[in-house]
Amino acid sequence: MATDLAAAPAADTARDPVRDRGATDIADRVVAKIAAQAAREALDRVPKGGSKPHASVVVHRDAARVAVTLELDYPFDVGRQCGAVRSRVRSRVEHLVGLEVHEVTVDVERLHSAHTRDDTPRGRLS
Repeated sequence: MATDLAAAPAADTARDPVRDRGATDIADRVVAKIAAQAAREALDRVPKGGSKPHASVVVHRDAARVAVTLELDYPFDVGRQCGAVRSRVRSRVEHLVGLEVHEVTVDVERLHSAHTRDDTPRGRLS
């Protein structure tokens, strides 16, 4: 009795393309570094005396929530800068990591005003 192998594939030759690709886990801290770099790219400049943006990320399955903390110059269009940061962070994380970004929260920690900035050294003079 002959069996037609082409008509009925054997169980061990049937493949699941998703499972065959394997899995890649990217640590939250790596995604956070990518998000922080994207925020720096979106800003026109980092304020003199200010710190660079930093980010924290929570990844759940194939989705991420990103929180970016930054400092901005003042007076400046704060809303436009925050919108640019949100957009850049979302697109870079989705493109480079392949995660869907559900939320990007931007926290402006400090505003640096050129009018009130004192560039003289502080401290005790002897």
